[in-house]
Amino acid sequence: MTLRFIGTTSEGGNCPTLCEVVETGDIVVQGDQLTAPEDLAQLRDVGEHEMFVVIPRELLTRFAPKE
Repeated sequence: MTLRFIGTTSEGGNCPTLCEVVETGDIVVQGDQLTAPEDLAQLRDVGEHEMFVVIPRELLTRFAPKE
């Protein structure tokens, strides 16, 4: 897998960040992991291999592909 940096709204190189998987065009999201049990309990159809991260809306609206 080859990742291409798309952008970040953070300062100092910390998350959140968006990257694109060059081979597929899929998007990889880096952010703070959502761990609070009461928040996780609200999610549906969660696979054992899945985890969740929180990212600012501004990051998506500024850098997400428009295609």
